[in-house]
Amino acid sequence: MSAPGAVIARSRVGGDSGRPGRDRPGIGSIVAQVALGLICAGYTTGASLGWGSPELALFMGDFGLSAAALTAAVSCFLYARAHRGSDRPAWLLFAFSSFMAASGNAVWGWYEVVLRAPVPDSSVADLFFLLFAPPAVVGLLVLAKKPVTRAGWVCLGLDAWLIGGSLLTLSWSLALARTAHFEGESVSQAALSLAYPLLDIVLVSMVLALHFRRSQANRSATNTAIAALALTVLCDALFTSPLLRENYASGQLLDAGWFAGSLLLAYAPWGVRRLPDSTAHARGPWLHSRPVAGSLAALTPYLAAAVCTLGILYNVVEGRRVDRVVVLTGCAVVLALVVRQGIMLLDNIALTHELAQKENHFRSLVQGSSDVIMIAAPTGILRYVSPAAAGVYGREADELIGSELASLIHPEDLGAVVHEVRRFLAASPADEPTTRIECRFRSGRGGTSGGASRPEAGGEAESGGEWLNVESTVNRHQGGLIFNSRDVTERVRLQAQLQHNAEHDPLTDLPNRALFTRRVRQALGGRRSSDPGTAVLFIDLDGFKGVNDRLGHQAGDDLLVQAARRLQESVRAGDTAARLGGDEFAALILGDGGREQDAREAQVQEIADRLRLTLSRPYRVDGGNEVRVAASIGVAFAEPGMEAGDLLRNADLAMYRAKAAGKDRVELYAPQMQAEVVRRTELAARLRTALHDGEFALLHQPVVDLATGRISAVSAQARWRSTQGILFTPAEYLRVTDDGERTAELGRWLLEEAVEQAAERAGIGHRTPVSIRLSARRLLDRSLPLGSVESLLTRHGLPSGSLIIELADSDARTSLDELEQRLVTLRRLGVRIALDGFGSGHVAIDALRRLPVDILKLDRGLVEGVVESARLRKITRGVLRIAGELGLQTVAEGVDVPEQVLALRAMGCSHAQGMAFSGPLDEYRLRRALVRDEYPLPGAVPVRAGNRPPIRSNTETPVPPT
Repeated sequence: MSAPGAVIARSRVGGDSGRPGRDRPGIGSIVAQVALGLICAGYTTGASLGWGSPELALFMGDFGLSAAALTAAVSCFLYARAHRGSDRPAWLLFAFSSFMAASGNAVWGWYEVVLRAPVPDSSVADLFFLLFAPPAVVGLLVLAKKPVTRAGWVCLGLDAWLIGGSLLTLSWSLALARTAHFEGESVSQAALSLAYPLLDIVLVSMVLALHFRRSQANRSATNTAIAALALTVLCDALFTSPLLRENYASGQLLDAGWFAGSLLLAYAPWGVRRLPDSTAHARGPWLHSRPVAGSLAALTPYLAAAVCTLGILYNVVEGRRVDRVVVLTGCAVVLALVVRQGIMLLDNIALTHELAQKENHFRSLVQGSSDVIMIAAPTGILRYVSPAAAGVYGREADELIGSELASLIHPEDLGAVVHEVRRFLAASPADEPTTRIECRFRSGRGGTSGGASRPEAGGEAESGGEWLNVESTVNRHQGGLIFNSRDVTERVRLQAQLQHNAEHDPLTDLPNRALFTRRVRQALGGRRSSDPGTAVLFIDLDGFKGVNDRLGHQAGDDLLVQAARRLQESVRAGDTAARLGGDEFAALILGDGGREQDAREAQVQEIADRLRLTLSRPYRVDGGNEVRVAASIGVAFAEPGMEAGDLLRNADLAMYRAKAAGKDRVELYAPQMQAEVVRRTELAARLRTALHDGEFALLHQPVVDLATGRISAVSAQARWRSTQGILFTPAEYLRVTDDGERTAELGRWLLEEAVEQAAERAGIGHRTPVSIRLSARRLLDRSLPLGSVESLLTRHGLPSGSLIIELADSDARTSLDELEQRLVTLRRLGVRIALDGFGSGHVAIDALRRLPVDILKLDRGLVEGVVESARLRKITRGVLRIAGELGLQTVAEGVDVPEQVLALRAMGCSHAQGMAFSGPLDEYRLRRALVRDEYPLPGAVPVRAGNRPPIRSNTETPVPPT
């Protein structure tokens, strides 16, 4: 037997053994049944022994029966009030029927016990007793399963007549004929005598006819009610017998049957556990599948007709005269039987025709369906396979029939299939009528085709064919299973592709940030969680942006693909290479746990260095162009208890440290890196409010004429003195923020504050120009409107030529055309322009050629080595010669020692600023310096004040260099 077959067989046995347990009454129901049995047994014992006295016997035979019937009436009525289902009218009718019986017994007891008089032949008690049967009959009709066709109603009536007519024929032959012709009785008495048995016959007929037509709702309560009524009718039939009726007295054993019937009817709606409709529906197939019950239901009318016939034959054989009533009822029974047979014959013909149509329709649906329908026996053997198997599986249905289901399922999926089948069969059919199973199914197609054999699609090719991904809807079927299967290989492949796309970079096909983060998390949380050798490498390609700018994005994409290939080939098979975005890559190096930490760190360092060299080799992109980029790599090692986010952050910090330290290098993460980041973050946060809190101050550094030593201008510089008393230079505090709005706000403050203080100094006689350093980008993004500069100069009354703007920018993306227009407009306002940092940057010469510049400021890099380096001296001398030929004033920045002053003056530089003369001064010290207005020059020749060449505009007559 196959594995699924064994599961089906075991689950079938388990389900059969467990089903009675679900229908078993609870403890309370068992106690009620025991109490009911004890009460009935006590009444039967008392009736058998005569109750000890005639008075008690009369009381128990009359009022005892009345109390039992009244109990049944109250019980059925309360149940009907509490439960508002479709069977509620039936229980109300049963309550009324029991109340009639209780009233009849109470009247009977009134005569015998209270009045101590014999009960009259015709009394009110007879009326109550006669009203007992009709409500009970109607109640049974309510509980019955209603026929759905007109023929069904006719057959129901014929079945009731067949049973009732047969019983009438038999009872008339045996007893009722003598009762009808009893001498000395009036017609009313005879009719009353016949009414009891006739109503009982009707009730018995309905009980038998409806016994096999019960509704599924509350079936146990219905069975109990039918049993109670059947017991009552049996006692009525015995009472109708002349022999028992002549000798009957209240309190005898016959009363025990009526007593038990009433209590059983009272117990019916409450005592047996009421099954939910879903459970009753689920149990229905099992109940209807019993062959004995179905046979009795079909044979009941024929058995009744046979009883009728035997009764007539008995009278004939005994030589008795056959009564006309017997002949008429017998003929009516036979006629009803013939009519019923005719109806059944026509109904069978219609059903056969309908069944054939449905079978043909079902066969066409099955054969034309694209899904494969398979029926597996309890042993796991396939008993039926639809023709669609040839198109889906590539195997004919006849080839699959008789094979084991387990042999067609992929071995890796077989365990999961067996587990799901076992769970499904153990569940209740009402709670889980179907289940879905997805597995790989052996196909009859040779070789591999499509994507079924791809690992991401879930298929694995073997010599016998390919594996298809199959999804099946499974139903129960006579102990076995029905599989409705469809090929979902394409869907699985598409899902796998979508999953791959969601986790991989579309350009390089490397894992993306999400997948890389998940793998880092798995490495830290798995068996390597305590392995300090696990490391993460963050890689940034230095110079990649220049490739995009020069050769275009297509060349940049080509470079990224080649870099990804090199990275993938450089890591080990178990490691992970990923692209995080842009030109940032990462690698996860898993530790092996077999080395010391120092050795492991050295190995990872070696891997990172080798990877840096590999990524720094030349690339050929865009049809053969050779480009070079460098790689800055940050390395961070895992620590016990570290989260994936912390490890990735550490590697990122190390990578940025590598870029800040000069690029094209490897940096290992150190804890102080995080502390530095925290410090810079806190500093940037404080910087946002420092300007509004008045923490910024304006200092000025004098610009000295190298010919006379006098101050020709002052350079305005902002300083930030934090609340902790720390003084930050612009190079320090602007490095910690990338907030363009904050930088623009600081530039506006610097301009306004410098103009205001320069105007105040001019008012007291110090008309020294002030220079303010602004970037070309800041001028072009309209953060410094021209109108505001003009209004600023007008508002403070600053004379023309008193404001110098130092243009500090070497960005190649700056539009020189726009910048030229901007500067021309500023010069019309009397603002002079200085080109700052000349000698560095690749656009300085072009800017000098096109822009309207008045002053040329030498870069600090030229000044620092002008004394020691002959090459720098030649370069500086050339720059100064160019400025002189263009008629520009020259200012050297960062002149800190006397030797630099002498060298620069000898080369023809006209002005300088630096520590050789003075550092940045506050307003008080600046005014004192302006009053003194002279700094000593090393090796200076006295020059009259009138010979001091002023800093002129480019529009004025140029002064040749000295």
